[in-house]
Amino acid sequence: MATIRDLAEEHWQGRGDLVHTHHPVQPVFDEAEVGGGRRTATEELADGLLTLKSIASVNAIDTGDGLVMLDTGGKFDRENVHAAVRHWRPDTPLAAAIYSHHHIDHVFGTHYFEEEAADKGWDQPVVYAHEDVPDHFHRYDKTLGWNTAINRRQFALDMPHWSWPSGYRHPDVTYADQLTFSRGANTFELHHARGETDDATWTYVPELKVLHPGDLFIWAVPNAGNPQKVQRYLSDWGAALRKMAALEPEIMLSGHGLPIFGSDRIVMALTDTAELLETIEDQTLALMNQGKSLDTCIHEVEIPAHLRDKPYLRPVYDHPQFLVRNVWRRYGGWYDGEPDNLVPAPRAEQARAWIELAGGVEPVLNRARELMDAGDNRLACHLVEYAALAAPDNQDMWALRAEVYTAHSNEHESSMARNILLHAAKASAEGKRDMAGDY
Repeated sequence: MATIRDLAEEHWQGRGDLVHTHHPVQPVFDEAEVGGGRRTATEELADGLLTLKSIASVNAIDTGDGLVMLDTGGKFDRENVHAAVRHWRPDTPLAAAIYSHHHIDHVFGTHYFEEEAADKGWDQPVVYAHEDVPDHFHRYDKTLGWNTAINRRQFALDMPHWSWPSGYRHPDVTYADQLTFSRGANTFELHHARGETDDATWTYVPELKVLHPGDLFIWAVPNAGNPQKVQRYLSDWGAALRKMAALEPEIMLSGHGLPIFGSDRIVMALTDTAELLETIEDQTLALMNQGKSLDTCIHEVEIPAHLRDKPYLRPVYDHPQFLVRNVWRRYGGWYDGEPDNLVPAPRAEQARAWIELAGGVEPVLNRARELMDAGDNRLACHLVEYAALAAPDNQDMWALRAEVYTAHSNEHESSMARNILLHAAKASAEGKRDMAGDY
């Protein structure tokens, strides 16, 4: 495998496969085999700076007086994280770790370092985070079943026994707006922002000119929509990116995806991403202020052409329409502007009424197949879903539903859209509308 630095250059030039092979939200592996499996790519990007590209990036700085980690990885990869750091710095204690936010792929990696500190009589590492992180851990504890279901859809996990993790490592030191601490030769400047989460921390290390934005930059259209998750904040996010750009960092350790090197490139990536977020919010609010419906907004708001071609702004994870929906939810609530949806009849009753008007299930299925054959999988999905609600015992319907949703899934760069649609297709094989919930 090329080095992380070389691969980052390939991606910057637009030659990386960010849809599949090197999707930002999946590990990058090197060619080494460890215990019969592949090893997560790890590299010293600069003197005293290690990065490990797992699902999220995990980073460590040797301060000369202990290590400081910028995000720590998930429960699923914390053994690999510990092994990689110890291969790099076998005997240097972990002094501190900074959580960029509360998501589970960032907050579980101190475990083996803490066991090691206890065994060797070292001081335990100090974990820093925004003051709202503990509340989100409590929210996760209250919604374990819900988060299990929605993430099975989002990542197309055909794993019936998988469950959302619990037992969070809470921070030792929290802050509200800004916090600075020093360790060894380095200063760590923590700044709060609202973006993908309301508890985001971005960190700047001025001596190294290193920026860690967390998930405020992920080598994709920002994860500012996400149909199954809590509120996101587009304009606040854009403002934070512009503050980062003003620092002109030389290395940016992306929360997902690969690092970016050089202040000119980093400033461009940050300001372009800010512009994308700001224009989506501005366009959506302009339509809302005209009294337009949500349906109008999601189909009329567009990403400007000069941003669509940027390799770090492709919609490979979130979908631009999902971002519009989050702007609507933030400023306009849940009512979509369609009066029949305000106090609706149960959807199954609606479906039965439309199927009856169409003359039964067979004409609906025939029309759905015609639409699919003509390439209109989006509309075909609407028809087959009504058929699923109205006639759940019809086996021809389930077969067609699997086919239609698979075809619709294959049309999308966005892995969120692709996976949720594929999840519906796989559920059809079991005679269900959804494998993760009671539908």
